[in-house]
This record gives sequence, structure tokens and C-alpha cells, in this order.
Amino acid sequence: MKGDLRYMRRAVTLAQKGLGRTAPNPPVGAVVVKDGRTVGEGFHPGAGLPHAEVFALNSAGDDAKGATLYVTLEPCSHYGRTPPCVNAVMEAGIARVVVGSIDPNPIVAGRGIRTLRENGVKVVVGVGKKETDRLISWYTPWMERKRPFVIAKAAMTLDGKIAAPSGDSKWISSEASRLYVHELRNHVDAILVGVGTVLSDDPLLTCRIQGGRNPLRVIIDPRYVVPEGAKCLGNRAVVFTAKDPLSRPEIIESGVKVIRLEKGKDERFLWENILSILGGMGLHSVLVEGGSAILSSLIQSRLFDELRIFVAPKLLGGGIPLVCWEPPETIAESLHLVISEARTIGSDVLITAHLEE
Repeated sequence: MKGDLRYMRRAVTLAQKGLGRTAPNPPVGAVVVKDGRTVGEGFHPGAGLPHAEVFALNSAGDDAKGATLYVTLEPCSHYGRTPPCVNAVMEAGIARVVVGSIDPNPIVAGRGIRTLRENGVKVVVGVGKKETDRLISWYTPWMERKRPFVIAKAAMTLDGKIAAPSGDSKWISSEASRLYVHELRNHVDAILVGVGTVLSDDPLLTCRIQGGRNPLRVIIDPRYVVPEGAKCLGNRAVVFTAKDPLSRPEIIESGVKVIRLEKGKDERFLWENILSILGGMGLHSVLVEGGSAILSSLIQSRLFDELRIFVAPKLLGGGIPLVCWEPPETIAESLHLVISEARTIGSDVLITAHLEE
């Protein structure tokens, strides 16, 4: 069993290379082992491309016959953009398959395992499950509710301010924290901000680490006032607006996808609608990096899955708060959260929290 766990952890490491690159598919890694040595490895690099099992089996070649396949997620058993992986596994002559997690996709969920067993392949399930489940922690909610896993991120001072009264926020967090955020951008499918952030900071909203890739950029802009020359526009950018998209053809011509939405009773977009559309685009995860208005409305909607707040050892004594809404009369009526992790990054403390169930 220890040997199985060691090879499964290698498969997890391989799968991590596909984080943020596989949607609407999950990240998956695979290792082929024969006579105590690794003869093939692979990971799923992106939708429409072969799955991890196929890369690993092709790498193993004839050595796959009679070997053990370690795969982080149950092999698929249906035709999608690619043929079923269970067919490739059986055709290669694999004798034993070790699976980390069962696929939450209802058209797979157990069918791949059952098909392999019915065809004489020994299957072991649940090895390294904690680690393999973590790999699909964004994919599983998307599969269940067809909306992305939402991470709300902000940096604030010890007295709860995300910017000075002038709007200046560079830099509240440490360089180490900012590097962490770029690593997070490398893994999520999209980054979302309000147009106020675009107007004040003109951010690139890119991933600036070596070998990283840029997420889809999403701008919430009800009044359709995003500047034509904003750095975050162009291909792989989406603007949600309440205006006629064609009223500003220059925005569309820059390669931006402009989506018209109806506003709710409070003259704001409903997060249910925004997230439903993004989920329909196959996005598993969205990082919300907006200002106080965006964060306040998202948190009040309760449609976020995780808060990641960098708390810096600084005091402003005034400024723009993390959130701003009509306060309740008592502490008991406050929004209750559960802290799942608190750790030091550079000079800051990163607090990860979610809603109390």
C-alpha cells in the first residue's frame, strides 16, 4: 500500500501541471509502473487533448502490458471530445488500475471502474484520496451546480482598510503575498474585478510568474464606461454591462466578449446570473479581486466559497473598508465565518475562511 501511495503522489504532482488549463475537464495525472519501475507518465494538458491515461500509456508502450496504472481520477467511460479512456487501458493490457478519486461527473461516476472490473482488470479505489480530492476541489462544485468555485481575495491593514482615503492601495501586502496571488492567478480559470478598479488602477490582470498563464479577465461594468485603452481588455476578456454592447463597437473590435445583463432591484447585477454564465462557459474557478463595492455585494450574496484575506501589519486610521453595508444592530446578527487556515506569508498573515454552515 505504501508503494501505491508513493506512485499516486507522483500522479498528483503530474496532475498539478494542468491546474487552470483543463476546464471544463478536471486536472488528472497518471503513472504506469511495471516490476517496481515507472515506465510511463502523463497528465491532461487541456480540453480536447488526450487524457492523462493516454499520455502515460503511450509513454509506456509495450511495457504497459501486465503493468499497474495509477490515475488520480477514475478513467472516463464515455465518448466526449476524446474516446473513453477505459478502452485505451484495456487495449494496452493493463492488469491493475489504482484510482484516487471517483469522478463526480454523473455520466462517469463508477462506470469506468465497473467497466474495467467487468473486463478482468483489478481496480483499487481511494489511494491518496485526500490529495486527489483536493485536485478536483474546484471541478466537483462546478459539476454539481454548474457554477464556478468563487474565491474572494483582498489585502487589508490591521484596522480593516483596503486602501487609503485617496484610493491608493500600493502596496498594502508584502512582495511575498503578491507573488502568492500571481501563483493563484496561474491556477484559476478567471479573475474578476469591477470597473472601478479598472478606472482607478488600469490593471493588467495577468499572471506574472515564469511559465505561468493568464486567466480569463472579467469586468463588471453596468454603465459600460470601461476605457477603450484599458490594459485588461483584448482577447480573453469579458465585460458584463447593462447597456447595448453594440453602443461601443470599439470595445467589441478589441476582441472583448461583451455580455448584456439585466440589473436587479438594487440596480446591481445578480451574482447568480454572473456565475451561471461563467459556469456555462466551463469555468471551474473565479478569483474576485474587486474593491469594496464588489466584495461587499459578493459576500452579502453568500455565493462565494472562500475568502482569502491578507492582513498586513499596518494601520491607516481611516480609508476604504474591506466591506461596507448596512450594519446589523447586534453582533449576533453579523455574518459568521469559519477560519480554515491562517499562515504567515512574508510580513503578512493570510486568513482563509468560508461561510459558517
